[in-house]
Amino acid sequence: MLESLLPNWGRASGEFFASIGQTLQMTFGSFVISFVLGILFGVALVVLRKDGILENRVAYLILEFVINIIRSTPFLILMVVLFPLTRMIIGTTLGVRGAIVPLVFGTVPFFSRQVEVAVSEVDRGLIEASTAMGLSITQIIFRVYLRESIPAIIRVTQVTVINLIGLTVIAGAVGAGGLGDFAIRFGLQRHMTDLMGISILVILVLVALIQGLGNVFIKKTTH
Repeated sequence: MLESLLPNWGRASGEFFASIGQTLQMTFGSFVISFVLGILFGVALVVLRKDGILENRVAYLILEFVINIIRSTPFLILMVVLFPLTRMIIGTTLGVRGAIVPLVFGTVPFFSRQVEVAVSEVDRGLIEASTAMGLSITQIIFRVYLRESIPAIIRVTQVTVINLIGLTVIAGAVGAGGLGDFAIRFGLQRHMTDLMGISILVILVLVALIQGLGNVFIKKTTH
């Protein structure tokens, strides 16, 4: 049955499993960095804006402008533009390592905006009460903004990781490896539709797992 469903499996099974590992490395390696930077910039957008606890119009406009410019740039173009920077930081623009820098740049603006929305949902009355109680800026950020928005942040994290998997597929088209590269080389260029299908299936399974885990954590943290 396996041979009838996947007639080309024996010719590429080793590369297939290697491509799954590459996709996971790209996804979670770049997400760890993107998560930290996204939280930082997302919170900054909230506290620096008008009526924020650290209102600074100039800093807010600069940060917003940079995020909007990077976010509006198509990822494939962004990868090419970042080749010199990637080569300077990583030493190569190819493979999993070469994909990390553009994946971070492609994810941070999106995630920052998602975090901004999540943190903005915190009741302003809680912020005012915390200020009246004498809490410091750092305490308000961690004990009120971030703590109260944990379920919302988990929800946007879920969306961001799924979006990031899609970016790794695009990165695979320009030499980053992973399931995207595997599907193109075997499924598209060599017309092995069975291998294309199983590549898509694995991506769908990864998305479903992330969606399911995210829903579990949201339920556990909602109060």
